[in-house]
Amino acid sequence: MKKKPDETTSVDYSAGKLSSYIHLLRSNSNYRRFWLSGVISQAGDWFNYIGLFVLLNQLTGSGQAVSWFLIAKFLPTTLLGPAAGVVADRFNRRYILICCDILRGFLVLNYLFVHDASHVWLIYVLAVVQESLWTFSHPARQATIPSLCSKDELAVANGLSGASWSVMLAAGAALGGFVTAAFGWQTTMYIDSLTFFISAALLATVILPPGVSVKKSGFSLAGITGWHELVAGIDYVKSHPRVAALLMVKSGWALSGGILVMLTVFGEQVFAENGQGGLSGVLYSMRGLGAAVGPLLAWRLLGEETTAMRRAIGAAFFISSLAYFLFSLAPGIVLAAICVFLGHIGGSIQWVFSTTLLHRRVEDAFRGRVFAAEMGLLTLVLSLSTWCTGIALDSGFSPRLIVAVLALFFLLPGSFWVFYLRYSAPVCVPGRSD
Repeated sequence: MKKKPDETTSVDYSAGKLSSYIHLLRSNSNYRRFWLSGVISQAGDWFNYIGLFVLLNQLTGSGQAVSWFLIAKFLPTTLLGPAAGVVADRFNRRYILICCDILRGFLVLNYLFVHDASHVWLIYVLAVVQESLWTFSHPARQATIPSLCSKDELAVANGLSGASWSVMLAAGAALGGFVTAAFGWQTTMYIDSLTFFISAALLATVILPPGVSVKKSGFSLAGITGWHELVAGIDYVKSHPRVAALLMVKSGWALSGGILVMLTVFGEQVFAENGQGGLSGVLYSMRGLGAAVGPLLAWRLLGEETTAMRRAIGAAFFISSLAYFLFSLAPGIVLAAICVFLGHIGGSIQWVFSTTLLHRRVEDAFRGRVFAAEMGLLTLVLSLSTWCTGIALDSGFSPRLIVAVLALFFLLPGSFWVFYLRYSAPVCVPGRSD
């Protein structure tokens, strides 16, 4: 008889120990298939990103073109996030994930119709549609994790998700750069499409426990549109200030989100030798490696208590600020790569720790809406930061100056978070871990 995800065991699920991750994958086959589906599609995503970054640079040579591409990827989540959260709490989350993967598998093949600069608009349109599908997939995936894992496994599951995303970023970006250079960007689109279909097949084998979806409202305009559920989600966040504070963590990082544009600019232009770029894959790979190390190192040094994780979130902002300020001064790709590695140690701590704390605190019935709201805020701020970065680039500002300013922006949310921790006394509630 198979063990249920919520069945207690005597295993020490310490998120700072490698053995905990291995044991989770060995003992929880349902989560293992779910996790593997995400790993495969994430690898394809980075093939897609690098291929399109190189293509845009070849067709336009404009930093703002890359910015507009990223904005096209960010905006759908801001606009559709509320609806996606309601859908994730209302319908079968596994079906949502499978449908989104299949649709994206067919969609990415349409990038192959881009042949010259006159077709750049098609890249933006496809990016909007692709990201719209991801917008419905993301809250469903995040809301599903606590249904597949016990409370003891949650920190480990989030650490594993963050680390695997990071490794796939590193491997996918590096391989994506190699495949693009060796076989052309079109090959990366075929690979990305295949990964979505494989992911959908794996998700079809995942079994969710009953009762993870919210009951539908009665037959009315408000019931059909999900308005009642949306209002209930807003009221839930308003009545839970700690949840509201955690929702802002990723958005705080996004104030400096234009740095993602600058990684491409530095890799393809600033550190280009004899006019030959192609180093953005290196920087994105180091971003992934840093993001993989961050949470594991923080858990190892500080522990998994809520107070420790909250303090680590604040410190992470300052780590990112210092690392990217040094990045702006780096004379070559080697030192720049090290700075990116350190900068995303901080970024990943914020991401994984805030996600883990939300998983611990938010009730299942509201999870989809909470994670959709979080991602909507993140992408709104990220879009604005990216847009401003593109304008600064095309206005003639030095890339190094732009990165230095973006690095200093990390100090704003970091200072606010430290202030919040100091003046928000912890509330001890019997039976709660946070």
